[in-house]
Amino acid sequence: MDRTDFNLTRRDVLVAAAAVAGAAAVPFRPARAAAKYTRPNVTSPAGQRMLASYAKGVQAMLDLPADHPQNWFRNAFIHMMDCPHGNWWFYVWHRGYIGYFERTIRTLSGDPDFALPYWDWTQLPQIPDGMFDGPLTPTDSAYLPYTGNLARFSDFVTPALTKYWDSLSPDQLTQLNNRGYKAFGDMWNDVTGYIPPQPPPPAEPKSGGYAVTENQAFCVTSSARYLSRDNPKLDDKTAVDVSLFMIIAGLLPKHFNEAFAPFSFTSAKTPSHNTAPPNSKVFSLLEGFPHNKTHNYLGGFSRTDPGPYGNMTNNLSPVDPIFFLHHANMDRLWDVWTRKQMRERGPIGPADPDAATFNNEPFLFYIDGDGKPVGPAKAGDYFDMSVFDYDYEPGSGEEIVPKTGDGLVAAAPPQPIQGSVVANVGKVAVPAAAVRGHLAATGGRPLVAQITLPQPSGPSPTREFDILVNAPEGVTQVLADSPYYAGTFALFGAHTPGMHGHGDMDLTFAVPLPKTLRAFTELGAAAEATLNIRVVPSHGQNKPAVALKAVSLATQ
Repeated sequence: MDRTDFNLTRRDVLVAAAAVAGAAAVPFRPARAAAKYTRPNVTSPAGQRMLASYAKGVQAMLDLPADHPQNWFRNAFIHMMDCPHGNWWFYVWHRGYIGYFERTIRTLSGDPDFALPYWDWTQLPQIPDGMFDGPLTPTDSAYLPYTGNLARFSDFVTPALTKYWDSLSPDQLTQLNNRGYKAFGDMWNDVTGYIPPQPPPPAEPKSGGYAVTENQAFCVTSSARYLSRDNPKLDDKTAVDVSLFMIIAGLLPKHFNEAFAPFSFTSAKTPSHNTAPPNSKVFSLLEGFPHNKTHNYLGGFSRTDPGPYGNMTNNLSPVDPIFFLHHANMDRLWDVWTRKQMRERGPIGPADPDAATFNNEPFLFYIDGDGKPVGPAKAGDYFDMSVFDYDYEPGSGEEIVPKTGDGLVAAAPPQPIQGSVVANVGKVAVPAAAVRGHLAATGGRPLVAQITLPQPSGPSPTREFDILVNAPEGVTQVLADSPYYAGTFALFGAHTPGMHGHGDMDLTFAVPLPKTLRAFTELGAAAEATLNIRVVPSHGQNKPAVALKAVSLATQ
């Protein structure tokens, strides 16, 4: 595909970024001025060339002393101390983080043309071959001097990290406090999996507690990644979560942020990027399914019990070099969605009055390509890719971007179909016309369910949930090819205290309903389909049924 077929001009994107509040028409041009760097698909010839420079840069970062800002592990701790997940700053924060990382590799590898490859897991549902070579896998001997055991890692990194912590500005310390890290030891507990003493339960206990042994972020070298060269493939359920059907469904929303998850491209609006929303964590489809599930499977969550688990399951995930290829693909999908919105003349950012709040959120922990603190930066600084002067080779999802730019702002979405919950089963009656539109061979948009349940907590929280539709009573485990299986929603990473929320916090997510579900294929001449939706712990965990709180359905 000629890239002029699907790119917008840089000016058009900047104009839209400056006016993120509106859905007003934006001048359309068929081609975008070429960026200086093009991030390639890792499987392309350019991607393969970039892996050689990537390996040199990773090794150079590993060789730096622990107190150097560009040391490999110091860089991972930026993510540990500051990354947002489950909120609307997820995309923009990671754009800044991987953008500066890319510049660091460009500098330390000696390759001035380096562009970070992306891993299109939709096209290639397995770890790319080159990511098992040398320092591109965290199980390599290059990591052994640092991650051979916890004592070795602690001796290497804690003196430098403690000194760094003591040098932080009041604003940085305030953000860490909001995150729940009031002192260095609080963060280090999440690294080691140590459970600090818990206060006695209140008179009316709620589901509190956050520190659990399963959330140990440190992994020894030999257990740093679940998949191996001999076993590189994603499992069947993860492959469903990264499938083209799931990706397209995640790109369909018409708004950057909406309270109703199926209509929102991003996750929940929160007071800051380091705090939880007041009532319910609302996950966007792309974050809750392909992003989170891929993280968990690469690290081996619930597959190497009793742990410790691989790097990719927690907030030290950037210790695994695959992290950056994974997030480059998430960033690419954001760009696909943005260009789709531009073609349709829809909004590409928050609406007023939220635009200023979103854009002014301070990001205070970045390190630039020369190893210097970036200083106070704001989310709006990273809204457009021009800040790092890059674009992408085309990949999965491009088909959703219209070929012409004469689209109109979409009408208000239809009201969701509200369901009921009886004995932990969500029941939704769907008109036959909506089902037939869902099943249409071409142009049919999937029905998308919104599901709310209590956020799991306690000493052994469930991180992954299978969604079953019209499964017979008593069926609690299914394979990925089951006619009752809609996907696996996943939670990523340890819940830091400040982002954990209250004990009565809810968890809400959107899931597209596959067209192969038996509930749809057996509709026949019926006037409506009745969907009975259940959520069960994944991996066959022997746990009680998940207590659903609400179910509704978007007809798009």
